[in-house]
Amino acid sequence: MPPLYNLILPFAEMIFQCFNIADMTLKVTITSFSFRKPLPEDPTGNGGGYVFDCRALPNPGRQEIYKKKTGQNTEVINFLQNQKVVEEYLSAIKALLIHSIRNYLERDFLSLSVSFGCTGGQHRSVYCAERIAEWLRHEFADRVEVELTHRDCPTFENL
Repeated sequence: MPPLYNLILPFAEMIFQCFNIADMTLKVTITSFSFRKPLPEDPTGNGGGYVFDCRALPNPGRQEIYKKKTGQNTEVINFLQNQKVVEEYLSAIKALLIHSIRNYLERDFLSLSVSFGCTGGQHRSVYCAERIAEWLRHEFADRVEVELTHRDCPTFENL
Protein backbone atom coordinates (compact mmCIF):
# COMPACT_ATOMS: atom_id res chain seq x y z
CA MET A 1 0.00 0.00 0.00
CA PRO A 2 1.17 3.56 -0.63
CA PRO A 3 2.75 5.26 2.40
CA LEU A 4 0.22 8.10 2.39
CA TYR A 5 -2.66 5.61 2.65
CA ASN A 6 -1.01 4.03 5.69
CA LEU A 7 -0.74 7.44 7.33
CA ILE A 8 -4.33 8.48 6.61
CA LEU A 9 -6.08 5.21 7.51
CA PRO A 10 -5.67 5.46 11.32
CA PHE A 11 -6.96 9.05 11.27
CA ALA A 12 -9.95 8.09 9.13
CA GLU A 13 -10.84 5.26 11.52
CA MET A 14 -10.52 7.63 14.48
CA ILE A 15 -12.84 10.17 12.82
CA PHE A 16 -15.44 7.46 12.11
CA GLN A 17 -15.31 6.37 15.75
CA CYS A 18 -15.39 9.89 17.21
CA PHE A 19 -18.35 11.01 15.15
CA ASN A 20 -20.04 7.61 14.99
CA ILE A 21 -20.44 8.14 11.24
CA ALA A 22 -21.50 4.53 10.62
CA ASP A 23 -24.63 5.14 12.71
CA MET A 24 -25.53 8.55 11.28
CA THR A 25 -28.89 9.07 9.69
CA LEU A 26 -29.87 10.94 6.58
CA LYS A 27 -31.28 14.38 7.43
CA VAL A 28 -34.13 15.36 5.14
CA THR A 29 -34.91 19.06 5.32
CA ILE A 30 -38.44 19.80 4.14
CA THR A 31 -39.44 23.40 3.50
CA SER A 32 -42.68 24.97 2.35
CA PHE A 33 -42.36 28.40 0.76
CA SER A 34 -43.96 31.07 -1.40
CA PHE A 35 -42.81 31.50 -4.99
CA ARG A 36 -43.15 35.24 -4.38
CA LYS A 37 -39.83 34.96 -2.52
CA PRO A 38 -36.53 33.32 -3.49
CA LEU A 39 -36.21 29.54 -3.46
CA PRO A 40 -35.10 28.06 -0.13
CA GLU A 41 -31.35 27.81 0.28
CA ASP A 42 -29.57 24.54 0.91
CA PRO A 43 -27.82 25.08 4.26
CA THR A 44 -25.38 22.20 3.58
CA GLY A 45 -23.81 23.98 0.63
CA ASN A 46 -24.22 20.85 -1.52
CA GLY A 47 -26.80 22.48 -3.75
CA GLY A 48 -29.55 20.51 -5.37
CA GLY A 49 -32.37 18.64 -3.76
CA TYR A 50 -35.94 18.75 -4.92
CA VAL A 51 -38.24 21.71 -5.47
CA PHE A 52 -41.87 20.80 -6.13
CA ASP A 53 -44.34 23.31 -7.55
CA CYS A 54 -47.76 22.94 -5.91
CA ARG A 55 -49.39 25.73 -7.92
CA ALA A 56 -50.98 23.19 -10.30
CA LEU A 57 -53.03 21.80 -7.40
CA PRO A 58 -56.49 23.13 -6.47
CA ASN A 59 -56.06 26.30 -4.42
CA PRO A 60 -58.17 26.53 -1.26
CA GLY A 61 -56.90 30.08 -0.79
CA ARG A 62 -59.24 31.23 -3.56
CA GLN A 63 -62.21 30.48 -1.35
CA GLU A 64 -63.02 33.00 1.36
CA ILE A 65 -63.57 30.38 4.08
CA TYR A 66 -59.92 29.23 3.76
CA LYS A 67 -58.15 32.57 3.32
CA LYS A 68 -57.13 32.85 6.97
CA LYS A 69 -56.34 29.16 7.31
CA THR A 70 -53.19 27.22 6.48
CA GLY A 71 -52.33 23.74 5.25
CA GLN A 72 -52.12 22.73 8.92
CA ASN A 73 -55.79 23.49 9.65
CA THR A 74 -58.37 20.71 9.56
CA GLU A 75 -60.60 22.53 7.06
CA VAL A 76 -57.78 22.95 4.52
CA ILE A 77 -56.52 19.42 5.14
CA ASN A 78 -60.00 18.04 4.44
CA PHE A 79 -60.33 20.18 1.30
CA LEU A 80 -57.00 18.98 -0.12
CA GLN A 81 -57.40 15.35 0.98
CA ASN A 82 -60.62 15.17 -1.03
CA GLN A 83 -58.86 16.21 -4.25
CA LYS A 84 -57.77 13.17 -6.27
CA VAL A 85 -55.10 15.16 -8.09
CA VAL A 86 -53.43 16.03 -4.76
CA GLU A 87 -53.14 12.37 -3.78
CA GLU A 88 -51.76 11.52 -7.23
CA TYR A 89 -49.22 14.34 -6.92
CA LEU A 90 -48.04 13.16 -3.49
CA SER A 91 -47.86 9.54 -4.66
CA ALA A 92 -45.57 10.53 -7.53
CA ILE A 93 -43.34 12.48 -5.13
CA LYS A 94 -43.19 9.53 -2.72
CA ALA A 95 -42.07 7.21 -5.53
CA LEU A 96 -39.29 9.60 -6.47
CA LEU A 97 -38.19 10.13 -2.87
CA ILE A 98 -38.11 6.40 -2.06
CA HIS A 99 -35.63 5.86 -4.88
CA SER A 100 -33.46 8.84 -3.91
CA ILE A 101 -33.48 8.18 -0.17
CA ARG A 102 -32.56 4.53 -0.57
CA ASN A 103 -29.73 5.56 -2.87
CA TYR A 104 -28.56 8.27 -0.48
CA LEU A 105 -28.59 5.83 2.44
CA GLU A 106 -26.58 3.26 0.48
CA ARG A 107 -24.03 5.94 -0.39
CA ASP A 108 -23.90 7.34 3.17
CA PHE A 109 -25.09 10.78 2.16
CA LEU A 110 -25.99 12.93 5.13
CA SER A 111 -28.56 15.37 3.75
CA LEU A 112 -31.35 15.88 1.25
CA SER A 113 -33.50 18.96 0.79
CA VAL A 114 -37.12 18.77 -0.36
CA SER A 115 -39.07 21.98 -0.90
CA PHE A 116 -42.69 22.65 -1.75
CA GLY A 117 -43.74 25.99 -3.19
CA CYS A 118 -47.05 27.60 -3.99
CA THR A 119 -48.21 31.15 -4.58
CA GLY A 120 -48.44 32.29 -0.97
CA GLY A 121 -46.69 29.48 0.89
CA GLN A 122 -49.77 29.05 3.06
CA HIS A 123 -52.09 26.26 1.90
CA ARG A 124 -50.91 23.78 -0.75
CA SER A 125 -47.17 23.85 -0.06
CA VAL A 126 -47.71 23.61 3.70
CA TYR A 127 -50.12 20.70 3.28
CA CYS A 128 -47.77 18.80 0.96
CA ALA A 129 -44.74 19.42 3.18
CA GLU A 130 -46.67 18.18 6.22
CA ARG A 131 -47.87 15.02 4.44
CA ILE A 132 -44.42 14.14 3.09
CA ALA A 133 -42.76 14.78 6.47
CA GLU A 134 -45.31 12.53 8.18
CA TRP A 135 -44.83 9.82 5.56
CA LEU A 136 -41.01 9.96 5.79
CA ARG A 137 -41.09 9.70 9.58
CA HIS A 138 -43.15 6.52 9.21
CA GLU A 139 -41.51 5.01 6.11
CA PHE A 140 -37.88 5.57 7.19
CA ALA A 141 -38.34 5.92 10.96
CA ASP A 142 -34.96 4.61 12.03
CA ARG A 143 -32.87 5.88 9.10
CA VAL A 144 -34.05 9.40 8.40
CA GLU A 145 -34.26 12.54 10.52
CA VAL A 146 -36.89 14.95 9.23
CA GLU A 147 -36.66 18.70 9.76
CA LEU A 148 -39.79 20.58 8.68
CA THR A 149 -39.97 24.35 8.18
CA HIS A 150 -42.82 26.50 6.87
CA ARG A 151 -40.71 29.47 5.82
CA ASP A 152 -43.37 31.83 4.50
CA CYS A 153 -46.55 30.59 6.15
CA PRO A 154 -48.43 33.36 7.93
CA THR A 155 -49.78 32.85 11.42
CA PHE A 156 -53.33 33.79 12.29
CA GLU A 157 -54.90 34.42 15.67
CA ASN A 158 -57.87 32.27 16.77
CA LEU A 159 -57.80 29.72 13.97
